[in-house]
Amino acid sequence: MQAYFPVLGVLGMMLMLFGLVMGFPLAVSFALEDGATEAYDLAILATFATGLLMWAAGRRARRDLHVSDGFLLVAATWLITPVFGALPLLFYLPELSFTDAYFEAASGLTTTGATVLTGLDTMPVSINLWRCFMHWVGGMGVIVLMVAVLPLLGIGGRQIFRAETPGPMKESSLTPRIAETAKGLWGVYVVLTAGCTLALLQAGMAPWDALIHAFSIMGLGGFSTRDASLGAFDSVPIETVTIVFALLSGINYATHYLALVRRTPRPYGEDPELRWFFGVLGVTVVFLTVYLLESGAYRDGALAFRHVSFHAVSLATSLGLATYDYTVWPMFAQVWILFLSSFAACSGSTGGGIKMMRAIILYKQVHREIVRSLHPSAVVPLRLGRQPVSDNVLHAVLAFSFMYMVSIVSLTLILAASGLDLITAFSGVVACINNAGPGLAALGPAGNYQGLGDFQTWVMSFAMILGRLEIFTLLVVLTPAFWRR
Repeated sequence: MQAYFPVLGVLGMMLMLFGLVMGFPLAVSFALEDGATEAYDLAILATFATGLLMWAAGRRARRDLHVSDGFLLVAATWLITPVFGALPLLFYLPELSFTDAYFEAASGLTTTGATVLTGLDTMPVSINLWRCFMHWVGGMGVIVLMVAVLPLLGIGGRQIFRAETPGPMKESSLTPRIAETAKGLWGVYVVLTAGCTLALLQAGMAPWDALIHAFSIMGLGGFSTRDASLGAFDSVPIETVTIVFALLSGINYATHYLALVRRTPRPYGEDPELRWFFGVLGVTVVFLTVYLLESGAYRDGALAFRHVSFHAVSLATSLGLATYDYTVWPMFAQVWILFLSSFAACSGSTGGGIKMMRAIILYKQVHREIVRSLHPSAVVPLRLGRQPVSDNVLHAVLAFSFMYMVSIVSLTLILAASGLDLITAFSGVVACINNAGPGLAALGPAGNYQGLGDFQTWVMSFAMILGRLEIFTLLVVLTPAFWRR
């Protein structure tokens, strides 16, 4: 067991830092006197004390982290951090069960946005702030944030960063030093969040609502300060701002960073995902608007376009905020926008799903196999933009996509066996593993996850974390081979 003490020490430092992060909602609660100050005091004390004990146990075993340590640390962080993220909710809402509190915190940190809480309109500002601030911290990744700090503590962060970041960013750095990469990405994240807050203020939101929703939007989370989500504001300007910044957050942050440091929009034109990202969304909005008008779901074309465009972007980017109960649409339209959350967001964004880059590679591989069937001797290279895709990358994408489908089917069957109807089970698993939030039927935007049993809630919590870690990061740690040293 001593081989894992270095990981224990680093995890302890992360928990101490996480406890310090709670100081933000504590300060807000103290300033506003909203009655939640004691809950944060207790939560910070418990989190910091636990982290200190773990750090003390592992501090004498300091060494560079290996690749396996990175996987273990990432998995442990995402499994354990929600325990402490749930503490302010547990201390302020004593009627809340630990299962529901863990689910809420996991939903916050994984940027899923599925909730079990009601009465959000009357909740203290600091509680809603903490829920959405977890979105913001989890959006770019708790680990990426810590990577910018760990070098100052004498601990390498490259293995952690590789285990945490999605897709092609695992294989390349924007700057020579990994800490500089993390700081650069967070710099872009902070700038866009500030811009979103100001835009929401201009659109008519109150200051605290604007800040809280900016955290939710930029993290592509989906928590709100209202039970009716953004529908409570019934504002076209607010919806427009949300769409714009959700799209920005659905784009690879590496592309934003390169455009910023080079002071040119050229990186956006060179990003092979963007034309697919906007193309899929454009076709979806036009097609579903026409479809819903033809099916009689709407008589007003402008209203149909408004609702379709908002929810197509919200689900496609895995934001999950809602302005309307789209479960009253025909089932085809409901399933289509939920399906978008499976692949539309770009790699390196705060969105969920398999990411657009993997979807493009899968499409190109299918096209290549069709051509080979017609012309067996043809040489058809697989390219992403101007870059060739190696067999190793292709095999990794195929393996990931297979496990993604297996995970959805397996978890759906488990929930169906527990007594949940098939539509609710399937849509809930898809929404959680894609970190999208609302599903269909009872889990749609007009409802929430409060009606699930404890076992079903834990399955959904596992699905969120599995999706946030892109499946393999968690599955690697769960295999017996990983523990054979």
